[in-house]
Amino acid sequence: MININDFIKDFSSVFQGQTHLLPWKITDDLKNIIANLIQSLNDDFVINDGVAIHKTAIVETGAVIKKPAIIGRNCYVGANAYFREGVYLDHSVKIGPGCEIKNSIICSETAIAHFNYIGNSIIGRNVNFEVGVIVANHYNERISKKISVLFNSEIIETNTEKFGSLVGDNSKIGANAVLSPGTILEKGSIVKRLELVEQIKPG
Repeated sequence: MININDFIKDFSSVFQGQTHLLPWKITDDLKNIIANLIQSLNDDFVINDGVAIHKTAIVETGAVIKKPAIIGRNCYVGANAYFREGVYLDHSVKIGPGCEIKNSIICSETAIAHFNYIGNSIIGRNVNFEVGVIVANHYNERISKKISVLFNSEIIETNTEKFGSLVGDNSKIGANAVLSPGTILEKGSIVKRLELVEQIKPG
């Protein structure tokens, strides 16, 4: 069984009641989870039409943030970033210009450089993404779109067609790397520049 707390320190302190769920179950329901969290936020956040932005956060010109979304304390969102389908940024997250974040959780002190795409994923604390990384969430090229993950030498069927990656704390992802759908990275993982991570080969 995948326990998200084994990948991300204190994940359950923010997402209480969710850590018994598998990562793709959380991302499948993330819009509802974030909408419920917004209801419990204090007046340190400015909340407008389902988008909550902490008063210390910086959101540059041209960024598009669609509801529901939470942008935490001391976050930075670069110009022309695009958030959709439910996005949660914990404190001190940096999102570079031109990034697209879709249906994902980005935990504290993680830095996502410019021109990255992250879809349907849970990204740990203090993770660094260099420029141009793609965290893919869908098998466009396969007849069967259902995503499987490899964990502890066991293949687990997610029964979903949209899931990106679970990336553990303190990992580093090099420029222009691609994480295939269903990628599971332990804490402290290193992905080289231009590397394709495909943990389950097509049959």
